[in-house]
Amino acid sequence: MTSKLTSQKPHGLLRWILRLPILLYRTHLGWLLGGRFVMLTHKGRKSGQLRRVVLEVVYRDEETGAYFVAAGWRRHADWFLNIKANPCVRVDIRRQNFSATAEVVELIDATATFYSYARSHPFAFQELTQFMMGERLRSNQEDCIRLAVSVPLIRLVPIQTATGVDL
Repeated sequence: MTSKLTSQKPHGLLRWILRLPILLYRTHLGWLLGGRFVMLTHKGRKSGQLRRVVLEVVYRDEETGAYFVAAGWRRHADWFLNIKANPCVRVDIRRQNFSATAEVVELIDATATFYSYARSHPFAFQELTQFMMGERLRSNQEDCIRLAVSVPLIRLVPIQTATGVDL
């Protein structure tokens, strides 16, 4: 089952509301969102112009510094299509930013990550799955597999170079 809301690209008032956090980051107030959200800057696959989107962090790997985000509008979200075409991105979180490579996470790892998120944030998991899938999923392996099949999970891996990456 898919949500009617996420079966099409956001438009109108919803699009405006979803883009408000970008304004916070661009005015250097992104830190107000804490560590639960990142702003992802990426290149448009057709225009080559820089594009931005704010996404919720599903998980952070403390060892590698990688952040994991979900494509709530699935594989047809513009930002998802853009990072598939060019995985070099910039990540802004709190008061820091870094260059990263965006990678789609394999199904087994995505399932485990969603399961960990569901156990850590059961209320948020149910609300987000209601929004993305059209139903409140339970915090169990079976429902996390269903989510991972439907909603791509992306790993944002920091690039450890002195010069970074030019978007």
